[in-house]
Amino acid sequence: MSFSSTRIYRMQNPVQNYAWGSKDALHDMYGVANPEGKPQAEIWMGAHPNGCSSLIDENGEIQRLDAFIAQDTAAVLGDAYTNFGELPYLFKVLAAAEPLSIQVHPDKASSEAGFAAENAAGIPLNAAHRNFKDPNHKPELVFALTPYRAMNGFREFGEIVALIQSLTLPALQTEIDAFCQHPDGETLQALFGASLSLQGEARRQTVTTLLDTAQKRQQEDAFAEILRLAAFYPEDMGLFAPLLLNLITLQPGDAMFLYARTPHAYLQGVGLEAMASSDNVLRAGLTPKHMDIDALLANVDFVAKPATELSMHPMVLGPVSDYPIPVTDFSFTVVNLAPEPLESETSTALILFCITGNAVISSGEQVLTLQAGESCFVPAAVGHFAVSGDGQLVQIGSR
Repeated sequence: MSFSSTRIYRMQNPVQNYAWGSKDALHDMYGVANPEGKPQAEIWMGAHPNGCSSLIDENGEIQRLDAFIAQDTAAVLGDAYTNFGELPYLFKVLAAAEPLSIQVHPDKASSEAGFAAENAAGIPLNAAHRNFKDPNHKPELVFALTPYRAMNGFREFGEIVALIQSLTLPALQTEIDAFCQHPDGETLQALFGASLSLQGEARRQTVTTLLDTAQKRQQEDAFAEILRLAAFYPEDMGLFAPLLLNLITLQPGDAMFLYARTPHAYLQGVGLEAMASSDNVLRAGLTPKHMDIDALLANVDFVAKPATELSMHPMVLGPVSDYPIPVTDFSFTVVNLAPEPLESETSTALILFCITGNAVISSGEQVLTLQAGESCFVPAAVGHFAVSGDGQLVQIGSR
């Protein structure tokens, strides 16, 4: 049977084995096999070339999602084709056993310019020092499945002053004093850049002094976090980041948004992550990987983002919770399933993922059952479908 744009397909999704991933979380939560005992960091659902999903038909035949889209793009993508020309989103299950690098995602204009410039310079896409892997931005939403710890956005400037004004760090003292006297974006940029630029003996002495101070002030969350991070990155100047960035713990069912040009890092936990389809990352510490500090500083907004502004609160209508995403690349909707089918219409391509329990997806005479951890792809041409079951389902589309 050939693959049709009017049918719904079960997805087969790649697992990314990054070093910070958990060896057991995805198995324990969703039964993902891990026979080699490797860290399993992310399950990718989408058509991104770095990790493309495949579709499975009723006969077990398999086709890559990007190839399926290419054979009848307008019918498969619908509004997403009209507005973006491609599947504009990527959806992940993320399982962090160790902290991820502190990172920033550039905005759309900077991504387009940076991607073009690196192409013109002949830098291979897979080069370790490449900054821009594609011409897209990467705003993100994360939805916690377990308690989920993260850093996200700069603290209120007064909070930063309270944390750093009594520090004695000779290599950074000029920048610390300048910020404490005039806490604004310019002095914060100077402090942030100086902290990441320290090398050699200056960095070693600064980290040693910072850890000594953290031991004395570990009753304060920011300094306790410095000590936790030091267990993974004992000589990294990213250890300074908890003094500058909001520390956030999401409880299961909580969500937050990660804006472009905003430093953030996931620290521990399992969550769902919806984003624009991009793999652009500029790193700012807690990593052995390439860091381009000039490019980083050019792509950061040095403004305070209170943690309360980062939380996402859905619009709830009966069993449906729709999150107010401030970009059009993706939508994020959670459905509490019931035995009675919930009717739905779509004019864009969707990914449905079963969070808990089981979900029954029906369209015409076609019925597809998903267990927790399984997903399906709904082409735009399907139009009408219904969902039922006894768990929770998340729906990703474009707006």
